[in-house]
Amino acid sequence: MAQTHNGYFLIADITGYTQYLNESELEHAQETLTALLELLVSRTRPPLVISRLAGDAVISYALGEDFFQGQTFIEKIEDTYVTFRKAIERMVLNNTCRCNACANISNLDLKFFVHYGTFGIQRIRAETGQASGHDELVGSDVNLIHRLLKNRVAESTGIRAYALFTDAAVRQLDNPQWVETLEAHREAYEHLGEVQVWVQDMHPVWESKRETTKVDFPQDRIWARFQVDIDLPRETTWDYLVQPEYRNTLIGSDRMEITNRSKGRVAPGSVYQCYHGDKVVPQTILEWQPFERMIVREMTPIFPDVGGLSEYRLEAIEGGTRLTKTSLPPDGPFMQRTMIRMMLPIFKRMLSGVFETFKQEIEADYRNRRQPGDHGAEIRAEQIRSAAGESLWDEAESGL
Repeated sequence: MAQTHNGYFLIADITGYTQYLNESELEHAQETLTALLELLVSRTRPPLVISRLAGDAVISYALGEDFFQGQTFIEKIEDTYVTFRKAIERMVLNNTCRCNACANISNLDLKFFVHYGTFGIQRIRAETGQASGHDELVGSDVNLIHRLLKNRVAESTGIRAYALFTDAAVRQLDNPQWVETLEAHREAYEHLGEVQVWVQDMHPVWESKRETTKVDFPQDRIWARFQVDIDLPRETTWDYLVQPEYRNTLIGSDRMEITNRSKGRVAPGSVYQCYHGDKVVPQTILEWQPFERMIVREMTPIFPDVGGLSEYRLEAIEGGTRLTKTSLPPDGPFMQRTMIRMMLPIFKRMLSGVFETFKQEIEADYRNRRQPGDHGAEIRAEQIRSAAGESLWDEAESGL
């Protein structure tokens, strides 16, 4: 009997092969689709858990309410889409074959379907000859998200590549200002009636990420560097890093809050207001690259007129994530800068201990949040190739 859980469902669905392909072209299409499915599988990391593959789609879930912050989940979806589009661009640039399958690689795109609800998990054991089993999600909410795969979003809105969020999902994400940027849409299904959904157009996300200007951060001027290896995935580490209650540990403030959000989201120009007793010390975000790096102009609590740029960079390593903070020399009044420089050895000892404390805090919190059996399916290369082949052959046969 399946145990009941509350949580998110996420389906990432590749679309775009609409031509009827001959047998040789199907082989080329299978290579392309296999590579893209491998990309989606590799991007599905804890706390997201893969349930199974379904043709050209990856189905995943996350248990419980102790999940990413709403913005981090949104950015995870956006980051996956941008990575997918970059892969398509590389395939097009490196392609020399002119068969229909290869010539139409640029038509491939990606859709996401997100819901929050109740579901059961049934562990399906591998049958003889299969690589592994999988987690089968069951329940009426599971049926709903699968029904939403067939919709009229493109016909009604003109949006071809999108993330579709159910009303339950956006309520759980808890970012009303961000929801106002989405397209409201309704679908109607037999036995379900009308379903309210919200649609995010992913093409503006892609264009925005391509045009992002990076802040100049000269590596030959590094003044101080702090580093710690954390036994958590990169996305999870980022989620902790940007939360005020955990960032407090790194900064040594009494408390912290975020101001100047952009449409409900933390972005360049947003400010971490750090409270040190009766002093309010701002940290202004200059660059925001989710899961990779953040550049902040940090003022000092000792001398409020002295500040400098700091980069927080995350690097995926075996078994976890390396967090590195590098700082450029401070600027401000000469005498105050000089005193800060003289105190650097003391600051280094203090901050080294602070980074270790941060590591211990977030690792302990993550262990406490993890639920038993939160492991998901092991997706192997032969399964991905098989899923891609089945999807393409089914589509080809439907056109006969």
